[in-house]
Amino acid sequence: MALGKLQKVLISESLDPCCREILQAGGLRVQEKPGLSKEELLREIRDCDGLIVRSATKVTAEVLEAAERLQVVGRAGTGVDNVDVEAATRKGVLVMNTPTGNSLSAAELTCGMILCLARQIPQAAASMKEGKWDRKKYMGMELNGKTLAVLGLGRIGREVATRMQAFGMKTIGYDPIITPDVSATFGVEQLPLEQIWPRCDFITVHTPLLPSTTGLLNDSTFAKCRRGVQVVNCARGGIVDEGALLRALQSGQCGGAALDVFTQEPPKDRDLVNHPNVISCPHLGASTREAQSRCGKEIAMQIVDMATGKGLTGVVNGQALSKAFSPQTKPWIALARALGTVLCTVGKQMQGSMQVCTLGTPLKEAGSYLTPAVAAGMLAGGTQKEVTLVNATLLAQEAGLKVTTTHSDVAPEPDSSTGLVQVSLQGTPHQVTGTVQGSTPVLRQINGATFKLPAPLSGPLLIYRAKASDSSALATLTGLLSKAGAQLLSYHSSSTVAGEQWSVVGLSAPLPSLGELKPRVTEIFQLHL
Repeated sequence: MALGKLQKVLISESLDPCCREILQAGGLRVQEKPGLSKEELLREIRDCDGLIVRSATKVTAEVLEAAERLQVVGRAGTGVDNVDVEAATRKGVLVMNTPTGNSLSAAELTCGMILCLARQIPQAAASMKEGKWDRKKYMGMELNGKTLAVLGLGRIGREVATRMQAFGMKTIGYDPIITPDVSATFGVEQLPLEQIWPRCDFITVHTPLLPSTTGLLNDSTFAKCRRGVQVVNCARGGIVDEGALLRALQSGQCGGAALDVFTQEPPKDRDLVNHPNVISCPHLGASTREAQSRCGKEIAMQIVDMATGKGLTGVVNGQALSKAFSPQTKPWIALARALGTVLCTVGKQMQGSMQVCTLGTPLKEAGSYLTPAVAAGMLAGGTQKEVTLVNATLLAQEAGLKVTTTHSDVAPEPDSSTGLVQVSLQGTPHQVTGTVQGSTPVLRQINGATFKLPAPLSGPLLIYRAKASDSSALATLTGLLSKAGAQLLSYHSSSTVAGEQWSVVGLSAPLPSLGELKPRVTEIFQLHL
């Protein structure tokens, strides 16, 4: 769905009242209906523009298909594995989360779990409630001098590491994105996983649940660990293979495990929960008053900012769209989309290889958001689905359009200080180049023909190619405009190439027919930008 006016938001789970209050203060209508069944959710979501969830609501492809007006799914928390992000992206629905909202609470629970494993605090407390006094049974270990492996060094992983260093633990870790130099700044030595397994006394996981992290701890990895290794999972069920963990506990290869998450929640198979060396909680990582207040407040503010056009934060699947809210980038995105539309119209194709080249230092980092905009322009009108900056790249791939991006710091005069965007269909002569003047997207060049005075790319436009020596097309156009009650707002002609010129005409309204013009031109197109 294209980004439009947000009006109604459904909150499908229990959240801090501040979430509803902020949304309402932002002018949005709010429905709070926690605990909906799948069928009830499918009914309620039909006329909603926004949906806010925690982790219990499953936002499946079926739910997204039923949501005719949905523009955004807000996850009040970090993980989005309960949201079908690919299906949302394909439909053009934005997915956002609050990655910082529950970080401290999840980190503190993890630290508490490590302490409980070391001293068997929950088991000892349960024993006391049974009237026992088993001092010898619950012999523990000191954390000082032990090695903690932190797998995943994002916000939560680094908070756990720094806190456990205060107990004298040596912290090692692994993260495919965070560099060793960065992790060294918060006291974590990064190592390959194969070197981590035999070195650690405790392992805690803080990764998202991805195909690459599912079963990260398994029979093979447990076999490589020190005997008696202690495992903590407060991240996502499935990162630790539950069958392998149970086997390691039964053999003594794993000395204890603390689990806040499970593959199935609540777990029907109770073998792990009932094991004497397992401490388990019912997914309490974000269950603090502070975290719930922060997450509810943050997601509400993010959605209000989106609704009011102030900006986008916490975006999971539409980073290009977040740039569309910046006053500096808005006209460039409009230019890129317009160039894509012009190129598709002139080139008469939406398949093949397209190259987007940004020229000039100001556009050095612009390819990431201009390329989806060009793809959106190329696909506009040629697909049954609505094309947005959220789904343009995915839909382009599915349509057989391969998009590559390049950059050069040097842009030709007179656009060296602002920059140029050049889009071409490889293997064809079709190429368009444009820039932004003030806040107006303009066309500089089309198929090798240069506009000395750049042509504005907005509103109803007529673009045609004709013999430079023949002015009859313009005369005929003037007569057609008079008949149609439309006005000629602007007229720009290009340099001559092979005896022909391109003309770009700005109109007050589209012409009902181009029949009288076609015999007087080589080719002609009408479009609305």
